[in-house]
Amino acid sequence: MAAPLLTLSDIHVGYGGQPVIDGAELIVGEGERLCLVGRNGSGKSTLLKIAAGLIEPDGGKRIVQTGVTIRYLPQEPDLSGFATTLAYVEAGLAEGDDHHRARSLLEALGMTGEENPAGLSGGEIRRAALARTLAPEPDILLLDEPTNHLDLPAIEWLEDELRRYRSALVLISHDRRFLTSLSRATVWLDRGIARRTDRGFGAFEEWRDAVLEQEERDRHKLDRKIVAELDWLRHGVSGRRKRNMRRLGDLHSLRQDRREGRRATGNVRLTVGEVETSGKLVIEAKVISKNYGARPMVTELSLRLRRNDRLGIVGPNGAGKTTLINLLTGAMPPDKGVVRLGTNLAMVTLDQKREDLDPATPLADVLTGGGSDQVLVGGQYKHVVSYMKDFLFPPEQARTPVGVLSGGERGRLMLARALAKPSNLLVLDEPTNDLDLETLDLLEEMIADYAGTVLLVSHDRDFLDRTATSILAYEGPGRWTEYAGGYSDMIMQRGHGVEAREAAATAPKAAEAGVEAAPRAAAKRKLSFKDKHALGALPKRMEALTQEIAALQGKLHDGALFSRDPKAFQATVSRLEAAQGELASAEEEWLTLEMLREEIEG
Repeated sequence: MAAPLLTLSDIHVGYGGQPVIDGAELIVGEGERLCLVGRNGSGKSTLLKIAAGLIEPDGGKRIVQTGVTIRYLPQEPDLSGFATTLAYVEAGLAEGDDHHRARSLLEALGMTGEENPAGLSGGEIRRAALARTLAPEPDILLLDEPTNHLDLPAIEWLEDELRRYRSALVLISHDRRFLTSLSRATVWLDRGIARRTDRGFGAFEEWRDAVLEQEERDRHKLDRKIVAELDWLRHGVSGRRKRNMRRLGDLHSLRQDRREGRRATGNVRLTVGEVETSGKLVIEAKVISKNYGARPMVTELSLRLRRNDRLGIVGPNGAGKTTLINLLTGAMPPDKGVVRLGTNLAMVTLDQKREDLDPATPLADVLTGGGSDQVLVGGQYKHVVSYMKDFLFPPEQARTPVGVLSGGERGRLMLARALAKPSNLLVLDEPTNDLDLETLDLLEEMIADYAGTVLLVSHDRDFLDRTATSILAYEGPGRWTEYAGGYSDMIMQRGHGVEAREAAATAPKAAEAGVEAAPRAAAKRKLSFKDKHALGALPKRMEALTQEIAALQGKLHDGALFSRDPKAFQATVSRLEAAQGELASAEEEWLTLEMLREEIEG
């Protein structure tokens, strides 16, 4: 291993008396490529913050070689207090750093540097934070879920960019393709202990399984030894008192070891409720089109989805993937063309943003619908606590309000609720968000065994390769093409992956546009007075809504609000949901008008 730049030794962290990190070690050498993996809640982000020097452990040492520079990318970057994204990125530069890199990285990530941080989406915030972290070219890069909220073009750009860096890397990510491509060593944080193998993530699962199998063999030997010692205790304590007392003490030590031995956390058990088989034809779209103002989302798409198909939909953010799902499932009518749904369909949707989870509802009530302690799964009733355990929720969380759950817990809860409902058509919109690797494995197995049809939107290339039978890919404004196989098969057929929407959204060539191009352009030579007024007023409206949303979220961070004043909690939650909806509508209206203005002026 290269000379250590950063060493964490015998790190201990506990919350409420329960150890989360229990003697973990982490050594980062010059130019190393480490991935840090483990279950949700295992302490990965905490260990990375300790490595960055942001928090102090309860015990242990952090040693950084003199002169070593470290940059850390948090899961939730804070851009408040900065007038523009460029100002935010430049504030992370030190004396002697190249300020030109700040703007060039922002531009490479599809931003200008002049954006107001108050109005950014989650993906834009992540891009700005990446530019700030990468611009100084530090000795060590600590990246916590760098691909969160990024679309496929941005993920693949980041992957290529990090390959060229000479910095040492420590990565936390649920994106297996990303980890496999970049890591050369793996640190597994499990039950508080950090185990290391000098092999990349591609070899992790085989190594992890071997470790767990050896633990099980050792535990079985310990159990047999305890049984033998108990037999001696019942029948053999006589004479030679000193030797017997020592042996009795050894037995107590064995029992203590057995009690304190922390078993690997149980696996999530995914089962899905299925109903009567659907008809052979599930969805048929005939030459459908959908526009938002002047912006085409779907243009003359024809598609046929049969029973047991698994269709993956890929494209950059803003390409219209969710719109396409709504069209294909009948939730939204097309402007032109016809969508025909097959017979006997029972559809269940897993929502991307978890928006339909009421933060005030207890976890158990989300699963049962309230008023019962039973969940109907696969045609059979199951006690809600038992079903919760299948998804790694302890019994004491049954009455926990959804609003206080972590992102990973909310993801598991949405899966639990969706999979309990009888269905023969599953619609999964970004189902991998916030899920740990073990849960992802089991979700893939469930999809493979599912007797119905699956519509899947995802930015996770490995997940698509393991689950999809065909890929519907974005080819430019409104244009979608289906390719047989998974994401890698699509690349082989078309020669490249998903490209950024900005690059794909260039004006069509005259030969492709035909004689209709000139009349369309002529018809949009002028903005109405109402449109001009909206263009001026909407940014202020969006900024006000963003500030209101931040204030409401701040109120909900008060953990005692729900128990102290349930009505105030519910009122805050209701207004937060309304404000988020108003902001989304305002952003969509502004985007449509801004594109129209650019089309006229350009």
